[in-house]
Amino acid sequence: MSSSDRRLFLASLLALGTLGACGFRPVYGPGGAARGLTGAIRVEAPETRNEYELVKRLEERLGRPEAARFTLGYRIETREEASGITASAETTRKQLFGTLTFTLTEDATGQVVQSGSVTSFVSYSQQGTTVATASSAQDAHKRLMVALADLVTTRLIAGASDWAG
Repeated sequence: MSSSDRRLFLASLLALGTLGACGFRPVYGPGGAARGLTGAIRVEAPETRNEYELVKRLEERLGRPEAARFTLGYRIETREEASGITASAETTRKQLFGTLTFTLTEDATGQVVQSGSVTSFVSYSQQGTTVATASSAQDAHKRLMVALADLVTTRLIAGASDWAG
């Protein structure tokens, strides 16, 4: 083993020891804040295609509610803007912006334990046939809902130590 390899090896060991010493724990590991979240959150029933895609992704990430102790309420707002325009004023791309406002309520007490909002955006092509454009738009909506669901999941996991115990 060369001296540079030994230094790298020793630095790696030191870094591992430092992570343990700073209180780092995986959120789903033993004693982790999010360990008991799987199946503990019921998401309000969807009524639109966007809401369906959002709830589907949230349940993939958080688990289907089996012994739900919390209810996640949400409101989705979206808007589109032209982002690619030709010299003849034809739109070639659109951006889809979304904001998801959420409230997590403890079922037993009715107390709001976490709330907030997340935003994201995606874009899609407006070129091609009518069917291709419609398919692109539908896919963009689905991708936006997945992005928003992932952001909410991250926020819930990050805040779980305050309310999931």
